Amino acid sequence: MDIKIMGIDINYIDEGEGNTVLMLHGWGSSLDVWRPYINALKHKIRFVALDFPGCGKSGLPENPLTTTDYANLVLEFVNKLGLKDISLVGHSHGGRTIMKLVGDKMIDAKKIVFCDAAGIKPKKDIKKEIRVATYKTIRKTLSLPVIRNYTKDLLEKARSHFGSADYKNAPEVMRRTLVNLVNDDLTDLLPNITCPTFLIWGDKDTATPLYMAHIIEQKVKDTGLCVYEGAGHFSFAEQPARTIAIFDSFLS
Repeated sequence: MDIKIMGIDINYIDEGEGNTVLMLHGWGSSLDVWRPYINALKHKIRFVALDFPGCGKSGLPENPLTTTDYANLVLEFVNKLGLKDISLVGHSHGGRTIMKLVGDKMIDAKKIVFCDAAGIKPKKDIKKEIRVATYKTIRKTLSLPVIRNYTKDLLEKARSHFGSADYKNAPEVMRRTLVNLVNDDLTDLLPNITCPTFLIWGDKDTATPLYMAHIIEQKVKDTGLCVYEGAGHFSFAEQPARTIAIFDSFLS
């Protein structure tokens, strides 16, 4: 199904019956990542899931988005569908969006599940900082008015060399969106989350390392943490049976 939100065609699904759970996927993913859990539990849970702009079957935004834009998009989606008494499940960027929505009191969630959520400022990494500084210097030099008409190919090569896989694979408007998102630190919003919250995390997650889960656990009052040993950034998908059991117990 499609719905127009903030001028963007948003693809979504609405399946099942019971408590309503809104599922928000991570960066570069789609609502399809939730399909195993929806299929397993839709006889007792109503699942609503959307493709974020530029992901899955949803359209691209005209301009780069911020975390606030994503939160406003989800809020408008919830209001247009008339969703009430909802719980929220978010992976990575989906988790960051939930932090903004609930931490800023835009949505009053019944329960939350964070799966390897983004939104916590990473610890300093000297090698990474040098890499970023080097790229910024190259970008600034190659963008000088005198030479920028002749350096587009070189600049693109620099982006390809220094950028992350997510950055390289994204259209330009989504690249600029990603830059907006990774600089956000939502730690200060976490104490405002008062509903029961559950964390699913992989101890081998390098994108949102396990220490971030411990920060959330410390800041959010009513929180439980389940660490999947040997799992990475998509820990919930690496152990689907375990995740289904958690969703069933916590959400239904």
